[in-house]
Amino acid sequence: MKSKLPFLLLPFISCCYYAKAQTAPGFKELLDSAMVRDADLKTQLTKNKLTGLDQHKLKDAYLPTLELSGMAGYLNATAHVISPELNLQPFLNIPEGKYNNNINVSGFSGLAKADAKMLLYAGGKVKALGKALEEKKLSENILVEKTTDDVVVVISRAYDQLALVHQSGKVLDEGRKRLAANRKTADKALGYGLITPYDHKKIELAQATLDAKVAEYEGKKVLLLTQLEVLTGISQDRLRLIEPALAAVVPATPQKTIHERAEIRALDHGINASGYKIKAERTWWIPKVQAMASTFYLGLYGSRVKSSDNIIPPIPAIGYPGHKLDWRPTNLNIFPIVMAGVGFKWEIFDGREGKHAIEVARIDRELLQNQKYDALRKLTLNQANNQSEYNIANAQIALKKKQKEVAADALVQAEKEFRYGMSKSTQLIDAENDLEMAELEYQNAIFNQRRAAIELMRSTQELDVSKLY
Repeated sequence: MKSKLPFLLLPFISCCYYAKAQTAPGFKELLDSAMVRDADLKTQLTKNKLTGLDQHKLKDAYLPTLELSGMAGYLNATAHVISPELNLQPFLNIPEGKYNNNINVSGFSGLAKADAKMLLYAGGKVKALGKALEEKKLSENILVEKTTDDVVVVISRAYDQLALVHQSGKVLDEGRKRLAANRKTADKALGYGLITPYDHKKIELAQATLDAKVAEYEGKKVLLLTQLEVLTGISQDRLRLIEPALAAVVPATPQKTIHERAEIRALDHGINASGYKIKAERTWWIPKVQAMASTFYLGLYGSRVKSSDNIIPPIPAIGYPGHKLDWRPTNLNIFPIVMAGVGFKWEIFDGREGKHAIEVARIDRELLQNQKYDALRKLTLNQANNQSEYNIANAQIALKKKQKEVAADALVQAEKEFRYGMSKSTQLIDAENDLEMAELEYQNAIFNQRRAAIELMRSTQELDVSKLY
């Protein structure tokens, strides 16, 4: 009998999935999803793989290599021979060196060769280049940290903008409720003749203005939801469930300096890598040693070896006409031809290429040192600017909060005066607009303070997400 447990679990699993689909994503989920999808981060990680491949390639420099090669074709070679094969000078009284002859070899040839090589000593260049690649890898990993922080800032900004729009929506809703209550009062006042139709039209105009602001708010919200959907891949149905609130951020006291910034640490490792590159280039004059071994096979098939003239000159005394070489062996095979040993290469003078390479490496290091010097100056100014903006943003929050309180008191007073016919609708609308503006500016001040606090934390590479949300 088959178990029914899996079928009983299906409704439970479906409910859990549905519940998750209907749950508003938290900031951590948004951030994790964005990290996976961010193009710049993926590109950086992909580029880092190339350095890893270079490291593996360098480690394989001492591995032996084996190469097989072969050739088949038609051979036709002629050798000019001056000395005779048979010296009959004592018998024939022929001057020495008169036996010029051409020996021709023809036939189908075959050649097979196997070569094995292994680097034994590279003058320290491989080791120095390995150290340079290690430093380069560390530099690239640190740049990944910077790219990660960039993603945090982008998602944080979009999330806070959504919170700002959300808070703006609440302000508009409260203004709509107050305006609806005041319109009822205006309708009654118009009926009793306490206000003119013009004053009543002012209330209607304020209502239309508020409706336009609500439409603008909805447009901004849709745009931000689309942006978050593109960045994170989370559907807008879930993103709409987010109801974020803005709150000021209080960064912890910095424990690091600008020297801990990713840019500076990456440049430090880059400078170290260039130093090892200089050491590697300085080894150009040191002899390189490698072991070598090879074996050959040489075959000649359907061959013919012949001479153009006699290899044994004629002997008139005995009536011997002479003899040419005409040899037709079935095949000739030479195997094995083995060579093995240790060889070295010593470039005593390379046309100054090695010295030029050293100078190029030195200039690269000097450029990196200049970049570090410039980066330290800019980051120092950036930290001071971020601290100043953070202080100003905190002061703006206190100011906007006080303005909101004053505007709220002014609106209460204006509503009372309008209700008792002591003021016109224009004063009421102005007070309503002032409160609405003060509340929006207060929320915007909190948004700016959060941006300043994040940049202040980034100035020393101490961006802590747990302090943001």
